[in-house]
Amino acid sequence: MADRSAPSCHLRLEWVYGYRGHQCRNNLYYTAAKEIVYFVAGVGVVYSPREHRQKFYLGHQDDIISLALHPERVLVATGQVGKEPYICVWDSYTVQTVSVLKDVHTHGIACLAFDLDGQRLVSVGLDSKNTVCVWDWRKGKLLSMAPGHTDRIFDISWDLYQPNKLVSCGVKHIKFWSLCGNSLTPKRGVFGKTGDLQTILCLACARDEVTYSGALNGDIYVWKGINLVRTIQGAHAAGIFSMNACEEGFATGGRDGCVRLWDLNFKPITVIDLRETDQGYKGLSVRSVCWRGDHILVGTQDSEIFEIVVHERNKPFLLMQGHCEGELWALAVHPTKPLAMTGSDDRSVRIWSLIDHALIARCNMEEPIRCAAVSTDGIHLALGMKDGSFTVLRVRDMTEVVHIKDRKEAIHELKYSPDGNFLAVGSNDSSVDIYGVVQRYKKVGECIGSLSFITHMDWSSDSKYLQTNDGNGKRLFYRMPGGKEVTNKEELKGIQWASWTCVSGLEVNGIWPKYSDINDINSVDANFIGQVMVTADDYGIVKLFRYPCLRKGAKFKKYLGHSAHVTNVRWSHDHQWVVSIGGADHSVFQWKFVPDRKLKDTLHIAPQESLVDSNSDESDSDQSDVPELDSEIEQETQITYRRQVYKEDLPQLKEQCKEKRKSAASKRRERAPGNSIRLHFVHGYRGYDCRSNLFYTQTGEIVYHVAALGVVYNRQQNTQRFYLGHDDDILCLAIHPLKDYVATGQVGRDSSIHIWDTETIKPLSVLKGYHQYGVCAVDFSADGKRLASVGIDDNHTIVLWDWKKGEKLSAVRGSKDKIFVVKINPYMPDKLITVGIKHMKFWRRAGGGLIGRKGCIGALGRTDTMMCAVYGWTEEMAFSGTSTGDVCIWRDVFLIKTVKAHDGPVFSMHALEKGFVTGGKDGVVALWDDTFERCLKTYAIKRAALAPGSKGLLLEDNPSIRAISLGHGHILVGTKNGEILEVDKSGPITLLVQGHMEGEVWGLATHPHLPICATVSDDKTLRIWDLSPSHCMLAVRKLKKGGRCCCFSPDGKALAVGLNDGSFLIVNADTLEDLVSFQHRKDVISEIRFSPGAGKYLAVASCDNFVDIYNVMSSKRVGICKGASSYITHMDWDIRGKLLQVNTGAKEQLFFEAPRGKKQTIPSLEVEKIGWASWTSVLGSCCEGIWPIIGEVTDVTASCLTSDSKVLATGDDFGFVKLFRYPAKGKFGKFKRYVAHSTHVTNVRWTYDDSLLVTVGGADTSLMLWTYEMEGHRDSRQCDSEESDLDSEEDGGYDSDVTRENEINYTIKALSTNIRPMFGIKPHLQQKEPTLDERPPVSRALPQPEKLQTNNVGKKKRPIEDLILELVFGYRGKDCRNNVHYLNDGADVIYHTASVGILYNVATGSQSFYQEHNDDILCLTVNQHPKFTNIVATGQETQQICQLQLLLFTCGMQ
Repeated sequence: MADRSAPSCHLRLEWVYGYRGHQCRNNLYYTAAKEIVYFVAGVGVVYSPREHRQKFYLGHQDDIISLALHPERVLVATGQVGKEPYICVWDSYTVQTVSVLKDVHTHGIACLAFDLDGQRLVSVGLDSKNTVCVWDWRKGKLLSMAPGHTDRIFDISWDLYQPNKLVSCGVKHIKFWSLCGNSLTPKRGVFGKTGDLQTILCLACARDEVTYSGALNGDIYVWKGINLVRTIQGAHAAGIFSMNACEEGFATGGRDGCVRLWDLNFKPITVIDLRETDQGYKGLSVRSVCWRGDHILVGTQDSEIFEIVVHERNKPFLLMQGHCEGELWALAVHPTKPLAMTGSDDRSVRIWSLIDHALIARCNMEEPIRCAAVSTDGIHLALGMKDGSFTVLRVRDMTEVVHIKDRKEAIHELKYSPDGNFLAVGSNDSSVDIYGVVQRYKKVGECIGSLSFITHMDWSSDSKYLQTNDGNGKRLFYRMPGGKEVTNKEELKGIQWASWTCVSGLEVNGIWPKYSDINDINSVDANFIGQVMVTADDYGIVKLFRYPCLRKGAKFKKYLGHSAHVTNVRWSHDHQWVVSIGGADHSVFQWKFVPDRKLKDTLHIAPQESLVDSNSDESDSDQSDVPELDSEIEQETQITYRRQVYKEDLPQLKEQCKEKRKSAASKRRERAPGNSIRLHFVHGYRGYDCRSNLFYTQTGEIVYHVAALGVVYNRQQNTQRFYLGHDDDILCLAIHPLKDYVATGQVGRDSSIHIWDTETIKPLSVLKGYHQYGVCAVDFSADGKRLASVGIDDNHTIVLWDWKKGEKLSAVRGSKDKIFVVKINPYMPDKLITVGIKHMKFWRRAGGGLIGRKGCIGALGRTDTMMCAVYGWTEEMAFSGTSTGDVCIWRDVFLIKTVKAHDGPVFSMHALEKGFVTGGKDGVVALWDDTFERCLKTYAIKRAALAPGSKGLLLEDNPSIRAISLGHGHILVGTKNGEILEVDKSGPITLLVQGHMEGEVWGLATHPHLPICATVSDDKTLRIWDLSPSHCMLAVRKLKKGGRCCCFSPDGKALAVGLNDGSFLIVNADTLEDLVSFQHRKDVISEIRFSPGAGKYLAVASCDNFVDIYNVMSSKRVGICKGASSYITHMDWDIRGKLLQVNTGAKEQLFFEAPRGKKQTIPSLEVEKIGWASWTSVLGSCCEGIWPIIGEVTDVTASCLTSDSKVLATGDDFGFVKLFRYPAKGKFGKFKRYVAHSTHVTNVRWTYDDSLLVTVGGADTSLMLWTYEMEGHRDSRQCDSEESDLDSEEDGGYDSDVTRENEINYTIKALSTNIRPMFGIKPHLQQKEPTLDERPPVSRALPQPEKLQTNNVGKKKRPIEDLILELVFGYRGKDCRNNVHYLNDGADVIYHTASVGILYNVATGSQSFYQEHNDDILCLTVNQHPKFTNIVATGQETQQICQLQLLLFTCGMQ
């Protein structure tokens, strides 16, 4: 079998040729260490001109387009493009990430700027609103955001002389921003008559509110405040792209190729025209300048970086060059020297020295270049052009040998034969031409087998054959030099290829990911000696595979840096380097090849950290060479927690059913019942898909979860208390280090995490808004201030919270595969680990992001699936338990050793002060010393070890252990079977809690005269439970099949059980031994019932639409009830035992006579008169009201009537238990509703004396007991419900005023229509007749700046006077309240009307105004705290409802 593992050698980025000058500005700076920082493609580069050395920052996964330098000049912020772009702040010295800012911008980040002290960062997005955001970048926290402008913003800067002020500029605007609280407010710059309104490209702030800006026409505009005060005309001959302020003054650079230096008052100092210097050329355009002391850095449009020393300004020094704009496709390497040749659509061919890292030659051609090849002797360089011609140059002096044009379409590939005699030229005309080199490139052959454009070619070593690939993915062979196609497989067998650059063929099968397009991979090159090959693809990734690579989905190592497609990749002649080129980023990357043997020396270099894994061994097919998953884990990964309908959808669904509501509301509905129920005890613990979810609290109680309940169990008194804040399955639980608070995470569309107190059972904090579908792991930090959580969305998002504030600190996508556990480092709360399916990752917080590094396994093995993890005795030690039973010991990110701990997966692990305790699938608890050297003691969970005080029976020996916790001298163990056990250190085991195992529980029956009940489940067990205060399982029996129903005989001695294979049993109710069994049906038995009285008949209903009636005494089938059109769901006998009522899945209510089974039709009025022995039916006029408004979406699955026939309890698919008055006539009856089960409630039954209601949940496997409380019992109504689905319109409803106010709609009329018709013509339009379209809409937004009017420049206009608000009549009382207050001990009154806050002086009768709002104020409050006198907050309505602008203002200080 071919090796599908990743190669053990790797690549290291050594050099990047180029600089991003196109479409970017101000992206080139000196750092404090006098290094130069800039970016190219997706890489941040720190270049040291002194040492001619580069360092790389690889934290981005797409093109970087903006850069800002921190005022201390060590930290750099870079912003990228992409669907979910982020900003990285990184250290230019260590090139490690310091902070990540994300989740706000879309499309890309156009500009960045740090403020004066470097605490805050402003960013501008590329979205349609050009959103401006201000960040506290160290915390990764967004402080403020606002829409920037409707058109592009090109530059933004903090005013370094005024705090909280910013300036931004762009297409035809400049804006002056002030940051107040968390609100950014802009004022547009007024161009007035001083200068033309035009696009501003760059700006710099100076003292005294002066701002200098560079305009598109080459002028410099000088602003004072928000007004344009003067222009410096002709500062440059064309647009000014960059402006840089330093101590000495300002430097500007423009499209005219000049750099100008200005003093602090913007008086010119000098001009440097780069076009006139030695290195200059026509068309040079400056995109970035940076002036430091006597050095100036200049970046150009054509990817060059110049350094100018001021006193030798005519001799700029060229530091860096790259290809200009246009795709870069051509790449060839010299056959004997460390040289690489590249050619691009910028029509230049360049030769790079791989040793000196420099450009050594360049030549401009007539046409864009698409491919290149060097002859075997290294003398000729052939270039294929986009117009179908090719040119051959001498490498020595770049002079032309020949230029030949035989084709009309682009030449995409050319190659010299190994013997140097021929050149094969492949074109987009689908043919390959062969030219003789010695015959001055005369055409000697043609290959015409392809139907599509030629993409790749390789010669055989003896130059006799050529293989080609084309755009259809076809691989063809030709005999050389004639070009005859070879189809004979025998002839092809022995061919040795001189090179391998083809993308299709058996040898390269494995490079194709599953389900990929045949044109995704652009280039391949094989290194035969090293047995590796490198590929380049459309996703910007360079990959390293083993060669040959025969099986699909092989593993690889991948390297990021190129942002868009990588067009070509080649090994250097001696295989020391790999050179790759990027299409759109037109950059050349040089990678150093590090073979296996050298790897050992470099092991101390930690794996490269990045936000996206850049040095991963990840393959696209993950399961390739991993041992089979353990069955339990396999099962668990298959569980989906998605719901068709979430509880969050309920209000919306009800809204949609409004019409039905109205018709129902006309009828008078029954009141909800006066009596209520209270949750009393729950049998069950969620172990089958959760782990480490069981703990001792401070007071020695035990906290765990089942269904939607957090349970605090007191083992001395055998009582439980419940946290009822969740409304769907809880999947994880963690306890605070002080053991008093607990965090639980649940399933939900926008799932929440609740932190609650185990003593008071009250919530302290609820965290929402970041996890979709559910939360599968949580963990507190050692100081208890932070909480980490993992979601079950497709990316298993990891979030770090400050839970008390409810604030998200950081988030990151965790892994595509399931994550089981997250743990925060107890010594450093900024670090955490996650483990999961083939996943062990070490994270550290960086601002709003987390940076992950994979565990480095080295030679010790391969990544296993990890099931649990803990931190050890120092901050860098970590331990993880694998699915194969090993414990891995990690130091930092390195695996140092593994210890065999269990047979089968290690599911749980707990760290003690000295040592560890582990539990596994083998049912053994093991105690270890603190280094995992010695196992000190093991405890096997066996029935024989059960202590007499146990609350139940152990179902099997050695159950799989899912949770372990220590405390109070005991070990607490939770098993997959839903049992909680307490193991005494000396050995005896006490069973405390148990429930059903995985599988739905449907069958439930209560005993006719004892407080016991029976349940039967898909887990193939039948269980008897004691409902008296001892609360325990009395008996259990394993069945051959799962069961869905059960029923006690009227004397309570026999118990009938219906199984899923169509058979049923009658067993002795005490011993559970068989009495009789029958099988007449193939489908599930869905309901089974003894007739009342002597229990003479047994009715057995099945899912194949029949009810069989058996005579219990004679054990014979005596009747069959036919006529149901769907499966049977419910069944009840009448008191006489002569009539059966049946419900079906098609919502039919049918009646049959017993024992023959004859179908009867009974009118509904008669049905009510019949005395029923039980009522568990959900259909009929008596229970019409139990169906909710959204009855189409959800089913009522079960009901049960109390023996006094007054209260009907129901269970439904939403997990609600409801109580209705009986009979529930009329639609949508009122009810009391209780949430504890998570998904569907499958059955409900009252006990014989109605003292308890027993309910079972389907998927949550729990059995819940509810105490029935009479109406007087009002003390603890902790879970009494909202009263009903319908808001009580008919119960008095609203007062008419309130109703009117409730219906006011605050959409702004001004935004949709003109407020009033206008008459006459506005003065400045009076020359021409206005058309309707030209009439400006009335808007409350800030006025647009007046356009310059050219038609009446000569006329003198009277200046427009300012209006000053003097008096306002009116007060807003119609729809507001509590909005008048006294201030200053009654001397003043504050209130509001329209968009004005009014301060009225009682003595003088004068008013003063707060006028910052731009729409109606709706609310007002005064700060009562003595420290904040006269502070008022007002809130307005606005176009975006969400942006409720609360403006705080101080009164009496206007």
